[in-house]
Amino acid sequence: MDATILICTHDRAVLLDRLLASIAAATPPASLAMETVVVANRCTDGTSEVVATWQRRGGVSRLRMVKEPELGKSHALNHGIAEAHGELLVFADDDHRVSPGWLQAVARAVESHPEAAGFCGRILPDWDGTEPAWVHDDGPYRIRPYPVPNFDLGETERRVAPGDFIPGGGNLLFHRVLIDRIGGFDPSLGPRGHDLGGAEDIGFVGRILDLGLPLWYVPDALQYHYVDPARLRLGYVVRKAYQRARDTRLARPREGGRRWLGAPRYLFPQLVGHAWRAATAFGADRRRHYLVRAAAALGEIRGSRQSSRRGR
Repeated sequence: MDATILICTHDRAVLLDRLLASIAAATPPASLAMETVVVANRCTDGTSEVVATWQRRGGVSRLRMVKEPELGKSHALNHGIAEAHGELLVFADDDHRVSPGWLQAVARAVESHPEAAGFCGRILPDWDGTEPAWVHDDGPYRIRPYPVPNFDLGETERRVAPGDFIPGGGNLLFHRVLIDRIGGFDPSLGPRGHDLGGAEDIGFVGRILDLGLPLWYVPDALQYHYVDPARLRLGYVVRKAYQRARDTRLARPREGGRRWLGAPRYLFPQLVGHAWRAATAFGADRRRHYLVRAAAALGEIRGSRQSSRRGR
């Protein structure tokens, strides 16, 4: 089967080089004829030079680069899908690195589950031991959403079920024919450059699940997400919680229930309660927890209001 590894990137030449090195170190499966397509999304750094170096060096299967001038990850994803030759599309984000067995796990999953519309792998933060202790806290004041992308449904391969967390797009693979059925990525969603936008993957995968199509979780298809120290500061964590909640509401609107000012009424007492607990909290862990929850509630309100206006 022909397969395309699709990488969208914007001005992350150093991280892209790290990702391509990990792909070169992954054992290629005999059952997949691989190509690798880098979509340079309005890049102004050394992205072209990194790709050219790997083309000369070898080790990354049939590596080529295309350019998407319109800023936005969804634009880059849709361009990459159109350019790809593979029947199977395999995604890796530019700030990830893949495990040595990643491609082998992809091939086994496709062979074992021919009925599947798509597959998602596991994504773990690439901790190096310098991160603050609170990121590992799983107690009552843990931080959710995580400041670093993390998708982990355990060690067992299984079908993604209703109620599971929706997997991110950084480690997703699906058959090209799926695009004909559900369409591509929503250009109104996702990051533009290095802003905090997102949920283009949530909207896309959500459409798969809404149709009841089989989506399989493959834990051995493992990728690690780069940990940017800037993401572990309180200001970033709060802003990200707001933006993620807002974008998720736009990608996955929830209808029904009593509303006020265009948003579900229950969100307003949540916002007030979380903000009050943050303002009166003793201890940094408790204050951080409720600040993040307040920001997420505010983001949900904002996203719900925008979604309501779109639906008019």
